[in-house]
Amino acid sequence: MTYPYENLENFTMKDLFERSVALYGDKNALGFISQTPLTYAQMAQQVSKISLLLQEHGIRKGDKVALLSENMPNWGVAYLSISIIGAIVVPILPDFHPSEVKHILRHSEAKGVFVSLKYYATIEESHAPELEFAINIENLEFLEDFRESGYLAQLKQKVKEKIHNHHVPHGTTPHEDDICAIIYTSGTTGHSKGVMLTHKNIVTNAMSTHSVVKITPDDVFFSVLPLAHTFECTVGFIVPLLHGACVYYSNKAPTPSVLLRAFESVKPTMMLSVPLIIEKIYKNKVLSKMNESFWTRNLYKLPFFRKQLNKIAGKKLLEVFGGRLKFYGIGGAALPAYVEEFLYEASFPYVVGYGLTETAPLLAGTPMNKPTKVRSTGPAMYGVELKIKDPDPKTGLGEICAKSPSIMKGYYKDEEKTKEVFDEEGWFLTGDLGSIDEDGYLFIRGRSKNVIVGPSGENIYPEQIESIINQHELVLESLVLEAEGKLVARIHLDYELIDKMFESHKNSDAHVKEEITKLLEAMRTEFNTQLASFNKLAKCIEQIEPFVKTPTKKIKRYLYTH
Repeated sequence: MTYPYENLENFTMKDLFERSVALYGDKNALGFISQTPLTYAQMAQQVSKISLLLQEHGIRKGDKVALLSENMPNWGVAYLSISIIGAIVVPILPDFHPSEVKHILRHSEAKGVFVSLKYYATIEESHAPELEFAINIENLEFLEDFRESGYLAQLKQKVKEKIHNHHVPHGTTPHEDDICAIIYTSGTTGHSKGVMLTHKNIVTNAMSTHSVVKITPDDVFFSVLPLAHTFECTVGFIVPLLHGACVYYSNKAPTPSVLLRAFESVKPTMMLSVPLIIEKIYKNKVLSKMNESFWTRNLYKLPFFRKQLNKIAGKKLLEVFGGRLKFYGIGGAALPAYVEEFLYEASFPYVVGYGLTETAPLLAGTPMNKPTKVRSTGPAMYGVELKIKDPDPKTGLGEICAKSPSIMKGYYKDEEKTKEVFDEEGWFLTGDLGSIDEDGYLFIRGRSKNVIVGPSGENIYPEQIESIINQHELVLESLVLEAEGKLVARIHLDYELIDKMFESHKNSDAHVKEEITKLLEAMRTEFNTQLASFNKLAKCIEQIEPFVKTPTKKIKRYLYTH
């Protein structure tokens, strides 16, 4: 298979990085907002120094080194320093519970860890038997050597001598089929698995994006999703690295006001997002404005006027993002239909992608130069084959299966689970239900494990019902479940609006509670008018606390099904 990238014959992170440094050495690469970014040449110097330090500290090809930190330029430096010498990166999501972090360190047998000071206590308490040292990722200095006192001082002196003599140990060059990263998923089913991705998996996936969007060295990315997640790591870090683009990070918590200032400062041309982020922006910035006056609220219900209002809102939204945005990639979870309808009618430059951690991650996405089909994730990416297993004769629905150079080597230390997700012909079984139309566009219905079988054998897709519920202005999120043979919706309300509506400051808690109960019943009646008979809800229950979610903001369903 031929990719349109010259001077990149071997699909390894080492080859990819060296090519980018040679082509884009003086271009900006990674930086914090309002600070001077590292150029590609400066990043190469940092990577060379840190990779040498790792080798002098005993890290060899195939050894695991963990990476636990917020997004920052040094995250990328650490990732490259580990991978170019043939060691294996173990990115850990900062959102993971400390017990999960400790499990990953022990299970992966990590010998070292790059960690920000915020999470260092968790590392100290992990007592991971293989762990030998920790490096402060904020300044790339050693924090602690867990082996013996005095060793660290000797090591630093050796490294200084090696750097001075420009000596780099030999025999560390990675092969494209070597494992580059082990990524531990925090899925909706509760089973954390270590996904083994090879250099070829990751590099070819990054290169396949050429079929969707054109990226140049003048492009500017703004990164808001966690780098330890495959979507942001591959598409938000490695893809811009491949094309000589620049990535900016915020060194402050991503509050709405911080993000607005960041958009104004960076003026990104490209961004990645999970659906929840753009859904909140739509509800807070667009829908709330439409509902402010009697006229706009009613005009918005009429298709012709809604489209005109959405076009106006779309232009204003682009200004909010800094005015230069030309690509807004959405992935990680299903995009609600009503939000996509707005983005489409607003001519917002969005692309919905589809993939999994196990596929490094992209499998499908609509090219920017092809027509968007609402509710579709687009056709297969370059180099990817998709098919529907045992499609239903009437609907065409079945399990989505894939073949691609980016599909994982397997689950770390779990051959049994690895075998379960591949069929006898080598197709990867995604566990997602969908269909493919005559133009090759993929449409996803939901997870096969989430399907509820109705009383007469009908397939009920809870995600579709949730999409209708979540359109309500008072709903932040919902979860549809089966209870005693009936459909029940747990609904987390927007309590700021609820407080205003029921004047909570003037009324007792008991009165407000009674009003909420009435509201939920009225909602149930309203939702059922939009649902088929076998999809109708028997009850709506108040979910007071927000649902527990994965790092890509998907609700962990298994926590609420028992």
